[in-house]
Amino acid sequence: MKTIILAGGWGTRLGRLTEAIPKPMVPIGGRPILWHIMKIYAHHGFDDFVVALGVNAQIIKTYFRDYALLGSDFTADLGRGSLTFHDSHAETSWRVTLADTGLDTLKGGRLKRVEKYLDDDLNMLTYGDGLADIDLPALVAFHRAHGKTLTLTGVHPPARFGELIEEDGRLIRFEEKPQTSVGLINGGYMVFDRRLFGYLTEDEHCDLEVGAFERLTQDGEAMVYRHPGRWECMDHERDVSRLNRLWKDGRAFWKVWD
Repeated sequence: MKTIILAGGWGTRLGRLTEAIPKPMVPIGGRPILWHIMKIYAHHGFDDFVVALGVNAQIIKTYFRDYALLGSDFTADLGRGSLTFHDSHAETSWRVTLADTGLDTLKGGRLKRVEKYLDDDLNMLTYGDGLADIDLPALVAFHRAHGKTLTLTGVHPPARFGELIEEDGRLIRFEEKPQTSVGLINGGYMVFDRRLFGYLTEDEHCDLEVGAFERLTQDGEAMVYRHPGRWECMDHERDVSRLNRLWKDGRAFWKVWD
């Protein structure tokens, strides 16, 4: 099972913070939010990733290519052209596939374009800007138990997001970003099987929520896992400040790893 992270969007609502770097690389506590999301998954044993890139893809590629160099002290022997690292990192089990899925491709097209990197029928999917203290094994168990194509994780955030209308765990309607919200919204942290790809194309205009999720809902193939814990997303500059403050104060609820 692999975890696909959608990390290719423009992140325009973050203003100046994403003028030079992609949104998933905006730092929380000195590390990209992308790293924090991956640490959540890896803590539960899901450490095989596919990152769907787009805007400023080279920055994320460079980060992982130079991961040891950027995170460690080292000695450079200029005569021999060698590096000696003095620190080790905890991410030695991670396997990260970095796939350029196009500059302006919508999320559905990005997901379809990384299908070739997936070996198993069951895989996970999330966005590159949401943090949660979610029980991922429980999420996967819920998905396996109902046998449908897709499981979305429902969370209770502010009203500025799209809303999931569900009944007894079954997704009834997907409303994208209403003006007011009183129920659950899609917080990412999704599980799906390969039947989902039948609802997608590689066309850059192929969206995920508007289109594929709506059709899956109509076909009765989408379910909702209610996350009882906390969730926040990095959508505006104020969110970046808040998440950094939580990390600095030792109150980062998503830090489930040691």
